Amino acid sequence: MTVALSFDPSFPPLLTSRPVVPPIDPLAAAVDAANRGAAEAGDVFWSCDTSEISCAVFLEPDVPRARAQEMLFVAMTAMADAIGALCPPELGITWRWPHVVYANGAGLGQARMVVSEDDDEDGSPLWMAVALKLALTPTDTSEPGRTPDRTTLWDEGAVELEALPALESLSRHFLTWVHRWEVDGFKPVHEAWLFRCDGYREEVAVATAEGVVQGTFTGLDESGNLLLSEGGEGGPVKILNVAEHLGDDRVARPLASVTER
Repeated sequence: MTVALSFDPSFPPLLTSRPVVPPIDPLAAAVDAANRGAAEAGDVFWSCDTSEISCAVFLEPDVPRARAQEMLFVAMTAMADAIGALCPPELGITWRWPHVVYANGAGLGQARMVVSEDDDEDGSPLWMAVALKLALTPTDTSEPGRTPDRTTLWDEGAVELEALPALESLSRHFLTWVHRWEVDGFKPVHEAWLFRCDGYREEVAVATAEGVVQGTFTGLDESGNLLLSEGGEGGPVKILNVAEHLGDDRVARPLASVTER
């Protein structure tokens, strides 16, 4: 279900269009360009595949490495606002820490992030790329209901939504949230992100390198790491790092949903 797509999106002046031809992944394209010295802050690598909304924004952070990951949450919050402005009001966008996105309870996509291993003289990463990938329309002939744990925006009622207008809206909302983050810090992002988070203030299970841990998801720290109370209210708190939990098998799942994919 693909149609011809314009290569001239209307992005805000601070952002530069870098179209990516499938099957190349926009995040992979951004990382490759960074390694070749061929990317600049504000470059938006976006997929020409009209069955999905997929893009990666290249950034040159001027904050310590521990704070650079806040951009993952900025991008997700911006995405929710952008989709909300374009889709039917009954479409509910939620997510599970730190990056898996759902629409009306079914898997829709994810946010991703790659941060340079090298720092500048001030201790900030040389570059980073934050990416979003959402299923826009069905891509196979599977019978409806065969995969109830996965969905697309089209399946959830956004039948007129097209990839390019969605990317344009996302780019505008992203800059709005980046500006708010620069002025007000992480707090407003933190609050808006938790508002849509499944499992917040509930018992969750999270896979870690040491095995599955369980506890109460009490919130996020100042950089978006998960705070897990393993002994009930007032008990010891375990901090789970975002960068170590960007695989689909390591998200914070409410205990009632542990058996889900």
